Amino acid sequence: MLTTEDMKTLEAKGVSQSELEAQIERFKTGFPFLKIANSAQIGNGIMKLTPEEEAEAVARWKKYLADGGEVCKFVPASGAASRMFKSLFSFVEGEADVPAEESDVAKLIADIHNLAFIGELNDVAIKLYSKDVDALIAEGEYKKVIAAIILPEGLNYGNLPKGLLTFHAYADGTTRTPVEEQLVEGAQSATGADGVVHLHFTVSGNHRQLFADKLAAKVPALEEKMGVKFDISMSEQKASTDTVAVNPDNTLFRENGSLVFRPGGHGALIANLNDIDSAAVFIKNIDNVVPDSFRDATLQYKQVIAGCMMQAHDKIEEYLRKINEGNYTIEDVREMIEFLHKTLNVRDEQMKHLEDVDLVLYIKNKLDRPLRVCGMVRNEGEPGGGPYIAYNADGSTSPQILESHQIDLSRDDYKAMMAQATHFNPVDLVCYIKDIDGNHYDLPKYVDPATGFISNKSLHGKELRALELPGLWNGAMSDWNTIFVEVPIETFNPVKTVNDLLRPTHQG
Repeated sequence: MLTTEDMKTLEAKGVSQSELEAQIERFKTGFPFLKIANSAQIGNGIMKLTPEEEAEAVARWKKYLADGGEVCKFVPASGAASRMFKSLFSFVEGEADVPAEESDVAKLIADIHNLAFIGELNDVAIKLYSKDVDALIAEGEYKKVIAAIILPEGLNYGNLPKGLLTFHAYADGTTRTPVEEQLVEGAQSATGADGVVHLHFTVSGNHRQLFADKLAAKVPALEEKMGVKFDISMSEQKASTDTVAVNPDNTLFRENGSLVFRPGGHGALIANLNDIDSAAVFIKNIDNVVPDSFRDATLQYKQVIAGCMMQAHDKIEEYLRKINEGNYTIEDVREMIEFLHKTLNVRDEQMKHLEDVDLVLYIKNKLDRPLRVCGMVRNEGEPGGGPYIAYNADGSTSPQILESHQIDLSRDDYKAMMAQATHFNPVDLVCYIKDIDGNHYDLPKYVDPATGFISNKSLHGKELRALELPGLWNGAMSDWNTIFVEVPIETFNPVKTVNDLLRPTHQG
């Protein structure tokens, strides 16, 4: 039963009563597993380009930029860094004064001078303890060193957004955060013909000013260094995408009598992406960055996947214009079907039973959708969603990026498909989100609402169930045209824990 106060809460958030009821019903029914045909592999859903094909793709992307094509870099950057420092928090809060041998904390202390933020850490150690890091380590004051990294009185890294941590150090004495590396990467791969680089960061409200301050301090020097102008915007997850929490029995969870809403996960960002006024949009997680000396592969394959997208879009535009003008032959229709099958990997048994106008209308509806090209890397044990060929609600199959919770692992055939999977998704994709006449697609219309998931959480010691929306590159893009392209592992350099910063690719 909703109270007058509840109705005011819904109105303030922009959530309708019917949306709330649909969320509650979803808690009761749960989310169905996806029906999958197979894991995507080279030759079956994943393209592996020859060097000549890569060169053609890069040339097509460069032509798109030279011709004044629109492009924006969209970077989800709202994540806090707290999970990066889980082992450090455990050590500081634990009883032991000396880290266990071979533990992450012990390794970090042994290599502490290889951290790009060592200078900042020394400064704060001197401020707090009147001793530098080496002196504290020599005296066995390991907890003080680690506390200086994560706690508010120190660098406060345990509470800052990942995008604002110092990741990389350079020979000239400068350092860069992921935000700065994303700017540099954007300047090197997505500068428009007018010399402007458009970037959009999604941030949390309580960190927005910190991002603004960092950008204000760093952008002028980077513009001069890169010879570009940066056009940077920021947004936050919209309150209307928050989801209601329920008790374990699926009744509404309340605190002090009020409904509790939680952020809907990165899938909520489809609403933010929908506000981007650009035809082409790169999407990449904030922490997947490298210093200048390791960026060649990243830049090469960013242009490769973007060029592949434009080559596919060229064909889509050609076919749609022929259909719209009624100027096509039976050979054209056969070519369109082959394009659906071989390039977009869209297959549907019902196409065999459609004729003439119905078949052409079917082809048109499949082509006239947002388009994305996703880089896929060989699976070498890194965690991440995987590329699969999945069934859609209309009975067709197409490439989809799935998480393990979307797959029914009680089925032996599905477990076998997972075991045979060769690639995973590094969240490096490029999208085309306008139609052939330059009108923006309404992206929320292409979300599969049945692809979210439910998790068990707690708030102030009370158990609750939380609802996550379909992931941004998972169910939120379910009804898009999708192409998977193999890219090398060198393009994937995420920082999940602070010790990842000690990897060679983050040492510059």
